[in-house]
Amino acid sequence: MSHICSAPDCGKETTSVLKCPLCLKQNVESFFCNQTCFKRSWGLHKVHHSKEGVDSYDPSPNFTYSGSLRPAYPLSYTREIPAHITKPDYAANGVPVSEQVSDRTSKIPVNDADEIAKIKLVAQYGREILDAAAAIIKPGVTTDEIDEVVHNETVKRNAYPSPLNYYNFPKSVCTSINEVICHGIPDKRPLKDGDIVNLDISVFHEGFHADLNETYYVGTPSKEAINVVETARECLDLAIAACKPGVAFRSLGDIIEKHAKANGCSVVRSFVGHGIGKLFHCAPQIAHYARNKSPGIMKPGMVFTIEPMINAGAYKDIIWPDNWTAVTADGKLSAQFEHELLITEDGYELLTARKETSPGGAVARK
Repeated sequence: MSHICSAPDCGKETTSVLKCPLCLKQNVESFFCNQTCFKRSWGLHKVHHSKEGVDSYDPSPNFTYSGSLRPAYPLSYTREIPAHITKPDYAANGVPVSEQVSDRTSKIPVNDADEIAKIKLVAQYGREILDAAAAIIKPGVTTDEIDEVVHNETVKRNAYPSPLNYYNFPKSVCTSINEVICHGIPDKRPLKDGDIVNLDISVFHEGFHADLNETYYVGTPSKEAINVVETARECLDLAIAACKPGVAFRSLGDIIEKHAKANGCSVVRSFVGHGIGKLFHCAPQIAHYARNKSPGIMKPGMVFTIEPMINAGAYKDIIWPDNWTAVTADGKLSAQFEHELLITEDGYELLTARKETSPGGAVARK
């Protein structure tokens, strides 16, 4: 039987039965690839067994953070995926070989009817999973608890959480709080009243991926939070409304940046929307800022995401030492919304649309 290595910096699949002796005494299921993996990660892993009762810690105390948010380690153990679930090619070693091959061609996939049916099903699963996770958002809930819900709801649908072990990402969902732009790692920090949090859900089912995200208010939001969140929501809606056959992908950035600037916000340039289906990420790449050079013209059968990241301050970002968490360089708030859509013969179909029962939703500006 294979397991996910419990080393926080590994996350690979292993058939090794090597366990931490302290975990074994406490009846905790933790497996490591080998002695080298165990010894290398001991500095992070041992906090689980601290006699001083350490609740959480910052693994990079000397890093200069741009805002007030700090990571709260240790991370929980990597959650297991049942053997019967179909896994993407990177599940075992973190390397998405099929994506890397596709990146050399830049060819935009055009899906046939059978492929579109499978894409629609997994997109529906993504919406259901996002709604289930968003339903538990409130002050005091940790992002690790949200990750557990996402993981369990995904497995319940015989699906795989696409972020898990993608280039060694350690969790099943990205949770981005306050100044975090994207790719936040779920940890032990409880959500606080006044926070904003983005949940980025990606799902792999029977050979196809889905991707969507929303930003939610935790408790009572500030005026600044409402402005940046609602601006991000509106930027996405305006960009989607422009989609139809013959439209250039690069034109979406002009629409998004115009609205962001009108509301005193900026558009992140380091991350893009993307094609999705058999691959987690593929062509087209869709930049969200004005006067970009994203190539390609929309055609029926194309499936892609639009996911503008909107900052309350400047557009520039920095990356935390975990090599994943992207935050605003000035420490100000950031919000993001993402939908997946299909180009049809006469327009588009929104595959990840909200339901009447979906948590969250727009609020009026103060």
